[in-house]
Amino acid sequence: MATLLNTVSPVSNLHVISKRNGYSFLYNHVPNFHNNTFTFTLKKKCSSRVLASTHITIPSKDSVFNLPNWKDGKNDRKSKEMRLNDAFLQLEQIVGKGNKPEVTQATQLLYDLCRSGKARKAVRVMEIMVSSGIIPDAASYTFLVNYLCRRGNVGYAMQLVEKMEANGFPTNTVTYNTLVKGLCMYGKLNQSMQILDRLIKKGLVPNVVTYSILIEAAYKERGVDEAMKLLDDIIAKGGKPNLVSYNVLLTGLCKEGRTEDAIKLFKELPEKGFKPCVVSHNILLRSLCYEGRWDEAYELMAGMDRDGQAPSVVTYNVLITSLSIDGRIEQAFKVLDEMTKSGFKVSANSYNPIIARLCKEGRVDLVVQCLDQMINRRFHLNGGTYNAIALLCERGMVKEAFLILERLGKKQNYPISDFYKNVITLLCRKGNTYPAFQILYEMTVHGFTPDSYTYSSLIRGMCREGMLDEALQIFGILEEHGYVPHVDNYNALILGLCKSQRIDMSIEIFQMMVNKGCMPNEMTYNILVEALAFEEEMELAATLLNELYLKGVLSQSTVERLSMQYDLKQLTG
Repeated sequence: MATLLNTVSPVSNLHVISKRNGYSFLYNHVPNFHNNTFTFTLKKKCSSRVLASTHITIPSKDSVFNLPNWKDGKNDRKSKEMRLNDAFLQLEQIVGKGNKPEVTQATQLLYDLCRSGKARKAVRVMEIMVSSGIIPDAASYTFLVNYLCRRGNVGYAMQLVEKMEANGFPTNTVTYNTLVKGLCMYGKLNQSMQILDRLIKKGLVPNVVTYSILIEAAYKERGVDEAMKLLDDIIAKGGKPNLVSYNVLLTGLCKEGRTEDAIKLFKELPEKGFKPCVVSHNILLRSLCYEGRWDEAYELMAGMDRDGQAPSVVTYNVLITSLSIDGRIEQAFKVLDEMTKSGFKVSANSYNPIIARLCKEGRVDLVVQCLDQMINRRFHLNGGTYNAIALLCERGMVKEAFLILERLGKKQNYPISDFYKNVITLLCRKGNTYPAFQILYEMTVHGFTPDSYTYSSLIRGMCREGMLDEALQIFGILEEHGYVPHVDNYNALILGLCKSQRIDMSIEIFQMMVNKGCMPNEMTYNILVEALAFEEEMELAATLLNELYLKGVLSQSTVERLSMQYDLKQLTG
């Protein structure tokens, strides 16, 4: 089988210094722009600033001014961003002269900058509002903190809170909860606890949301025993967690296979002042069913009925899934019928476990009947449906799987080429890359021509499943058959290598794509900068980011996001 690595050195010979050599290659192969192009770009940027300034009418000191309506005009992204940038420049210039912005407009500008991915400018708007004497409302302040946390800029969010507090702007529990959640998302439980202490010292009261976030983080990061200790500490200090916190512990115990401990905690809930809800029952039910403890599962459901706890969609789906896995297809169908008669909204998620079991058993006729029923009821078939069908491949029934998929595509009136492409993508996303290859072969035999997107899906799937060498070999096979790999194909491979911490190899693939005449795009450079930052090569990442920005390869919003997320303070521009 052809290999793509005959022109590059073995991975084993690479070390950290090769990153620097690779970085040098990256820099030298960033597209060079003709002086006229650069001049035009510079003039365009300057004209935007001039446009902003020429439309400004300088009001008197301390008067409130209105910004131009940046929402009016062309709807294309470039025009919107230019108007947004002009409004920001005008805000900055006028406030710099000692005048106040109209608070509603300034707040809306902050929201719109966030929605456009301009985090740094949004933070600057908040600072401008504060410096001009405007008191931002709690909603806009918390929105910005939450936005920064969701983007991974938790450090900037914390700095913003500190600045606001230093300027006398009060912080509420909701804002602190946002910080706690942001830190917990990135596995920083210790810092989250420090934030909790800070919250209490300021006289603010943690609420049930605070406790639930921390307990869930403790369970995910350190295990359920540590989460239980944390809950005990919270109660000892006067905290009052709610049932959600106990449901988190129930989930943790069940996921760790400690069903007996989960049953004990479940029975203790009334003593702790809580009546188990349908969510509590579903957590325990799932564990009992998956362990095949059917008598206890049915008794639990009978208890729900006695207590007046109506089952939910999740309850039915847990039963259907468990029965299907256990091979009890007839009982699963009965639960499905009961679910329908009870007026619950049945979806593809209810059918998929049954279809998966039928495919494992090779019962194609029943699979087709189920699928026809779903289509007749106008259910939306999802990735789970197609991955269930792919299980036929395990029984060597690849042609049957293809014929079912072909029939589905025609019945749903999709353009067949788009349908095939989406199916392959969905299979690869769920770890079914090998069946995707098998089915793709049948598709090509029947006239389907894979495109760049399809190949990228396969490469991503292989990388996700750890088949990096095989993903590399795909390029050789494709080139042997006359296909010229697209930049998206290379990006998929580079990203897969970076996620597997093989950044040296990813730089070599970058070299290879350039040598073969394939021009990198913004995504390529974005992946490599993030990979360097992830490996804590911050100096390299910052330098590369600067030079890519100065050469016009990366957009300002991308540069802002990367520099804030990874705290690349050396950034200029």
